[in-house]
Amino acid sequence: MSNSLLEALSAAELHCPVITAGDPDYDRYRHVWNGIADRLPRAIVRPQDVEDVQKAVRAAAASGALLAVRGGGHSLPGLSTCNDGLVLDLSLIRPIVIDNQAQTVDVGGGALLGDLDRATVPRGYIVPAGVISHTGIAGLTLGGGMGWASRKYGLTIDSLLGAEIVLASGDITWTSPTWNPELFWAIRGGGGNFGVITRFRFQLHPFDGIVAGQWNYPFSRARQVLPALRDLLRQQSRDLTVSFTASQSGIAVTAVWFGDTAYAPATLLPFGTLAHGAGGGLENLSYLTLQSRNDAAYAWSRRYYAKGGFWSEISDQAIGHIVDAIAHAPAPDCEIYVLQLGGAISDVPDEATAYTGRNAGFYWLCEPIWDDSTGDDGCIEWGRRNGRLLSDGSIPGNYVNEQGDTGSHIARDAYGHEKYQRLARLKARLDPANLFRLNQNIEPQE
Repeated sequence: MSNSLLEALSAAELHCPVITAGDPDYDRYRHVWNGIADRLPRAIVRPQDVEDVQKAVRAAAASGALLAVRGGGHSLPGLSTCNDGLVLDLSLIRPIVIDNQAQTVDVGGGALLGDLDRATVPRGYIVPAGVISHTGIAGLTLGGGMGWASRKYGLTIDSLLGAEIVLASGDITWTSPTWNPELFWAIRGGGGNFGVITRFRFQLHPFDGIVAGQWNYPFSRARQVLPALRDLLRQQSRDLTVSFTASQSGIAVTAVWFGDTAYAPATLLPFGTLAHGAGGGLENLSYLTLQSRNDAAYAWSRRYYAKGGFWSEISDQAIGHIVDAIAHAPAPDCEIYVLQLGGAISDVPDEATAYTGRNAGFYWLCEPIWDDSTGDDGCIEWGRRNGRLLSDGSIPGNYVNEQGDTGSHIARDAYGHEKYQRLARLKARLDPANLFRLNQNIEPQE
């Protein structure tokens, strides 16, 4: 299998090098964000254009090799790499072209969130995306894409106008609401199951800036802070997005205001009075700073696991689970993160995209983070056990981008029966051999 892959790549006459074990750059390019995913691909290809992507996809299909597609390399379960297969590294395909007249932006499939923000924000535009700037645009978008701007402008997929995609056949096509509309429906939440996206086109949103605040409460105040925060969040404007992160270092509450700055203090300051002992306050920071401020905490080569889900409300039971979980966390950076949803996310009908969960009020994520392999078993077990507890009371649907486990149940649970069957039928038509299976996989079904 390995030799046939190399032979197929050689015959493909790629315009980019094929990196294999023993090459000076092999270790550099085989590493991905999650340090647990320490794998040894047979070959790494770094195409510079869609034609080389096409050739590499056909070579993988012809040889029967395992194919991992890597945009930003942020896959939690390590699905952007593999052992003894082909890694298709898109990191050189990252042009960003803004059309000011149409207020659109074309983004290469290997671009990172930071690339997009740095290109658009100084020009007075925004595309709603995630919250870590070294995340890849491709993986984020294909799973849905949620972040600070989602309540104001919708999920990342809600700004998607079209995409260039290389199919399992090697054919290059465009998909949009009017061209291959079923495929366009599927890639808005269906993950990387249907091909390699080499170019996205997004609607730009005019953007004036933000006002933000962060308050850090002692963990000992958690049973006061969290119910008070829940009550404060009821019936808030979609111009406001709030999250909190619970860890042994405390409860960090972050509030971001996208509306008229005159109303920001009255809206944000109450989040600093949830209990005694809060540190922090309003911050004069740019959106670019907000987007990158957590990059170091979620750095490359740390070790990650996660289990997440949706709630309609933050229940007393959930608060109890959060407090108990953090009190017994096996590592200092084990955390439970909760992001406020609703607003523009809920404006789009659930059936309009493959993504499921538009009626959720909150997204929760149980995420142990640690640095040494000796902590693997304890941290992963903590994440799984407390993820199961937090799932009690969750509503249907899930966010496929932030699930540390794999298996057919992940996609089935995320999409529900009707959407899963629709996705599986399209998968059978476009990728019957399941070439694109290193993802939260949708198995081809007629």
